[in-house]
Amino acid sequence: MTQLNSRQREAVHYISGPLLVLAGAGSGKTSVITRKIAYLIDKCDINARHIAAVTFTNKASREMRERVSSLLAGESSRGLTVSTFHNLGLNIIRREYKALGFKPGFSIFDAQDAQSLIKELLIQGDSLNTDQVDLIQQSISKFKNDLITPKQALELAGSPSEMTIARIYQNYNQSLRAYNAVDFDDLILIPVLLFQQQEEVLHKWQNRIRYLLVDEYQDTNSSQYELVKQLVGLRGALTVVGDDDQSIYAWRGARPENLSQLADDYPGLKVVKLEQNYRSTARILRSANTLIANNPHAFNKQLWSELGDGEEIRIICTQNEDAEAERVVTEIIDHQLKQRTQYSDYAILYRGNHQARLLELKLQQHQIPYHINGGISFFSRNEVKDIMAYLRLLVNSDDDNAFLRIINVPRRKIGPSTLQTLGSYATERDISLYNAVAELGIEHLLPGAGLEKLRKFVSWLDRQRQQCESKNPISIIREMIEEIQYQGWLHQNSSSPVVAERRMENVLYLISALQTSLEQDDESSDIKDAISKLMLRDLLERQEEEDQSNSVQLLTLHAAKGLEYPYVFIVGMEEELLPHRSSIEEGNIEEERRLAYVGITRAKKQLVLMLASKRKQFGEIITTDPSRFLEELPPDDVQWEGRGEASEALNQQKGKETIAGLKNLFD
Repeated sequence: MTQLNSRQREAVHYISGPLLVLAGAGSGKTSVITRKIAYLIDKCDINARHIAAVTFTNKASREMRERVSSLLAGESSRGLTVSTFHNLGLNIIRREYKALGFKPGFSIFDAQDAQSLIKELLIQGDSLNTDQVDLIQQSISKFKNDLITPKQALELAGSPSEMTIARIYQNYNQSLRAYNAVDFDDLILIPVLLFQQQEEVLHKWQNRIRYLLVDEYQDTNSSQYELVKQLVGLRGALTVVGDDDQSIYAWRGARPENLSQLADDYPGLKVVKLEQNYRSTARILRSANTLIANNPHAFNKQLWSELGDGEEIRIICTQNEDAEAERVVTEIIDHQLKQRTQYSDYAILYRGNHQARLLELKLQQHQIPYHINGGISFFSRNEVKDIMAYLRLLVNSDDDNAFLRIINVPRRKIGPSTLQTLGSYATERDISLYNAVAELGIEHLLPGAGLEKLRKFVSWLDRQRQQCESKNPISIIREMIEEIQYQGWLHQNSSSPVVAERRMENVLYLISALQTSLEQDDESSDIKDAISKLMLRDLLERQEEEDQSNSVQLLTLHAAKGLEYPYVFIVGMEEELLPHRSSIEEGNIEEERRLAYVGITRAKKQLVLMLASKRKQFGEIITTDPSRFLEELPPDDVQWEGRGEASEALNQQKGKETIAGLKNLFD
């Protein structure tokens, strides 16, 4: 506790009622959460199994668990729940599947599975307009996040298109039930509805979770807020940590107003503000404070620092986007030469991914190593999705999407007409494709060779399932992958042997992750549960390879949240880029301002804001306007360059510094 400041200690020690910790950027909120968990266990005699801490990413929950374990002696943290919201929801559904009417081993549909199902429903409904799949999927997700059931959606529909979406939502949910499956949003919605309908189940979980802590509370949506309220109940044993100024996910349902809603739902709510920033210089924080003060606030706060004023914030105007990218790269080269820094000390932030293309070209031209954060998800790779489909079918034979993905991977010479006939028969009988293969009725519709291949596959997978239940499941799964000669399949379908080997390494990593999940499960060693957890990671976790190389970091402002760098460049500080055009049209400037605030507060030592006077858009060169956010920064803390001001003295000073840097390098 001696490492905490007075406000942080106050937040840790307060357990008399619900608490909101308003934690500004860089104010040490993770230390508060982890030390509070340790305090509850060590000093308040609350057993770890009755404490749950919830956050939004697997990485954050892992780090939180590790830090708590390092603060406590022995096995005192055993049984502690530290998870994402969706992992918590999955755990509730797994334990209450009978009350919910599910069969064991239910599947979790990812976004692609959901899209396939929606497209299938559109085709079955004789709709040729399958271009609307994304819109319908987003609408269904919003319904679920807002706790709107299909019946309510039908009642609320005010136009033919809304009625169509509501009907598809109804059919979509019915299909999920038929497949013994849930989608990502169901992992929160289903527990909330269960608790609303079955009070005894709610009381059981309230007794199990006697103290709840929630991180990044400003990112919760309506269903997550309701789940928290249900679990906390009248006990009020709750600590939430958040910052309304860093709420930048409204596009996926986050409601920053959930922070102010707490005061209404918990009249005795205590608020502790963490305003001391341990990351950035005073100039950077003054700029951030001045900018965000233009947004309305339920709770006001002022970040401050003991790190000194630091350097002025530079705003650099360039002629066009090519000059902007070139200037960023030359600034990094010049600064790195003078200061003898690492390339990994620099980050370039932007509003949209398309802005990275030109930056990549310039960095390559100057032979500067770089890394783009937020690459392809590990679980989105084809080889991983193939093996995941095998695992999904092992635990849930009703999973038609998994069946169709792997029936010819590797090739089994089962033709599309055979699968179409099987699908029609299964639909008519209202059973899964897998179960349809075994029925006598299908024999009258399918030729002998095609049916024989299908039954051979089903019989083989049945044996694998039985062996997984009676023997070491991991070794059976490894043998299964060898038996189908999947590695040979990869070599046949990869551009080179090196690529095939790399893809096979991903498969082996997946099996290793499954084994780890099986070994770390304190409460169950069941392979079905381990696969279910892996299926959830399939949805939640992007590939989290920490890039330890000496590279300049390129990332969007959204992806930068939670990160920090000594030297930060934000490019595209123009109207219609930041703030984005769609946000201007929708009147949602406040979230764009929060996004700029997040970008500014990533910088520890130096911040450079870049803009271009002209930019190519849809094949035309347009004249741009500087972002309104630039005019909202404190004039005394910024230095403009490139607006025609006299800068000969500045250029001479830079030249001397560069020569001095070269001398130091040779010395």
